[in-house]
Amino acid sequence: MLMTQRSSDITAAAHDRLYRALRSQIMHGEIAPGQALTLRGLAAQHGVSMTPAREALRRLAAEGALTLSASGRASTPDLSAERIEELAAIRALLEPELAARALPRAHIALIDRMQSINNAVSQFIDQRDAVAYIRANLEFHRSLYLRAQAPAMLAMVETVWLQLGPKMRDLYGRMQRTEPPRNHRLIIAALRAGDEPGLRLAMRTDVTQGLRMLVG
Repeated sequence: MLMTQRSSDITAAAHDRLYRALRSQIMHGEIAPGQALTLRGLAAQHGVSMTPAREALRRLAAEGALTLSASGRASTPDLSAERIEELAAIRALLEPELAARALPRAHIALIDRMQSINNAVSQFIDQRDAVAYIRANLEFHRSLYLRAQAPAMLAMVETVWLQLGPKMRDLYGRMQRTEPPRNHRLIIAALRAGDEPGLRLAMRTDVTQGLRMLVG
């Protein structure tokens, strides 16, 4: 019985480790739109058995990050224009609200950290590193939203980020941007001024602007 429990715990830990690794890769655009993943390939790559690989893929499929075939093959979905618009609407509703809830707890150290992250975004733009750009961009948002103390709302937003990750990689890989998003500067300025209406507007514009390009 003890050996069975230990084996079950090891499998669960392997599943969770693989799930988190894949989730991060998808969210940050490291897996391209339509890229295929196989159980055997994932198990070999991450040094786990087929069972935790299967469970990790099922969990990600339940979050809308992957589609699964009957053969166990998985891929990131090719989102329709309607789906992208729906996800953009969710971001436009939830992220300004998270930012507004975080505003009373947005101390100077946090704002300075967001400024540093935005400076890093500039470097990644210069290097044309789409994955690093997405990672830093989401860190900019998440660092603020954590101060909102609204974990259920943040979890919903992160699920949207997860579904959009491959498409955002495709978008940022094609963009000819040479400077950080203008709205990041407006977000930081609104935080420093304690301006909630300005913060909501800047955040709403920031989270929907790029997505419009995907359906344009």
